[in-house]
Amino acid sequence: MTLDDIMKMWEVDCEIDDLALDDETKKTSKLHAKYLELVNVNRLQRAKLDSDLDTLKKDKWLYYTGKMTKQDMDSRGWAYDPFNGGIKPLKSELAFYYDSDEDIVKVKQKIEYQKTIGNLLEEIMNNLRWRHTHVKNIIDWKKFVSGT
Repeated sequence: MTLDDIMKMWEVDCEIDDLALDDETKKTSKLHAKYLELVNVNRLQRAKLDSDLDTLKKDKWLYYTGKMTKQDMDSRGWAYDPFNGGIKPLKSELAFYYDSDEDIVKVKQKIEYQKTIGNLLEEIMNNLRWRHTHVKNIIDWKKFVSGT
């Protein structure tokens, strides 16, 4: 599920019908379960991406240090010479290659995207935790306005 999908869902779900506050109270548990499931799916996806990044870093280390077999390079579609005929960098300089490696950057971007989804879901869950207070405030306001 995309960030945009979740935001559109929440835009609908966050509405509180002040004419049916009893139903809104019941709805809170269902919404909590719905978004808790999304939180858990997001955490699992994030863990998978973290694992993928670790594996990719190991493979890139083998690649940049010249320890990867040609078969492995062929299966990944990587060039035989990671430095395009240039001089092999020192170990201390390899970090620049890792930081700018296209494959590693793509996985890091996916991880950042999952973090953003996770942050949004946490905000939604916090809102749901206090939804009963919003309902109570609406009731109190209605009492105040009606003069009771």
